[in-house]
Amino acid sequence: MTKAVKNRILYQLNFFKSIGYEYHNNVEFGNNEINNSNLPNNLTELKTIVENCYLCDLCKSRKNVLFGQGNSDAKILFILDEPSASEDELGQFFVGKSGEILKNMIQNVLMLDIDDVYITNIVKCKSNDSFNATHANNCRVYLDKQIEIVNPMLIVTFGEKVYKYLTNDNALFEQLRGNILPYKYYNVLPTFSPNILLRNPSLKKEAYYDMLKIKSILEIH
Repeated sequence: MTKAVKNRILYQLNFFKSIGYEYHNNVEFGNNEINNSNLPNNLTELKTIVENCYLCDLCKSRKNVLFGQGNSDAKILFILDEPSASEDELGQFFVGKSGEILKNMIQNVLMLDIDDVYITNIVKCKSNDSFNATHANNCRVYLDKQIEIVNPMLIVTFGEKVYKYLTNDNALFEQLRGNILPYKYYNVLPTFSPNILLRNPSLKKEAYYDMLKIKSILEIH
């Protein structure tokens, strides 16, 4: 809506008010808070809630909500930052160049099908800006509930900002990456994001070793 249109609407509203029209008082909807206790313990029901979420401005620009995908009883849960343009366009994970890298890691190193794992994002809708803490905070309760429902043996976080946002651990990522670290009742392994691997192919070798460590953990359990 342009400024000129807004001004015309305000003019009309003020005119109607001046000739005796009355308007309802503003309705208070509260602070739109959602907490873990009032969310369903079922991924299907939770997905429906998230797909109809309007807590932030991303609802205006998104094409699809990227809630999560995969096995709800998976031993391993992958967390990325936010949907890519390709994922937003198609409403699917594992698409685009970064999605292909991740799919290859799962299929060719972990020797799993993509439906054997569970994958989600911190932010469920595509943003036109860089990763935004406000958007992440609005989605946080959904992410926490997903983790609780899936109850994975291992959480793999892709990228420094994902690990640090999830755990609030500000230690150097270079020292954390590839290690098994505690988070609440879970074990977390931080590794490189697929986007970083696209920009820095030299890091693929280290990411490969991270995947081998994940594979060995899965085989033990």
